[in-house]
Amino acid sequence: MSGKILAIFIVAAALIFGAVVYYAQVYYFYEPLAGAEARVVLTPLDRGDPRDIPFRDFEGIDADSSPIRYRACFTTSERPDTLDPVFERYEGAEPRNAPDWFGCFDAEEIGAQIEAGTAHVYTSQRNIEFGIDRVVAISDEGRGYVWEEVNECGDKTYDGTPLGEDCPER
Repeated sequence: MSGKILAIFIVAAALIFGAVVYYAQVYYFYEPLAGAEARVVLTPLDRGDPRDIPFRDFEGIDADSSPIRYRACFTTSERPDTLDPVFERYEGAEPRNAPDWFGCFDAEEIGAQIEAGTAHVYTSQRNIEFGIDRVVAISDEGRGYVWEEVNECGDKTYDGTPLGEDCPER
């Protein structure tokens, strides 16, 4: 009889631990962005200071537990055809999954729009944190999405490759 009790205890402890880890990863660390943190900026082609673009209906989340957990959605009156001649495009960006409960950010759909050319990705801010760039995708319909990408300096840092001279100081 004591073997069954021990087995039940082990299974129950594993289930509770799994539930706590799941909750921590999917809900606990994320916080909604306050109105003061709602800002959408793009870097001009001359790589000058990032400039604000008009937006509305901003929804965003972030977490201190990882530098790439920032996600945001918004709408704008701007369109890629008017932004392309003014702002720097960001090549190779792939949207990262957001928690299921953050419904406005569907990484698969955003990726499909980028691949189809109906959404363009722009540099928002380079090295917002060492090795991390913030990027903004804007669709032909005026839907915008923001997330963070690990840049080349970040890749080198994480894989142990010596940093090049083009990487900023840490």
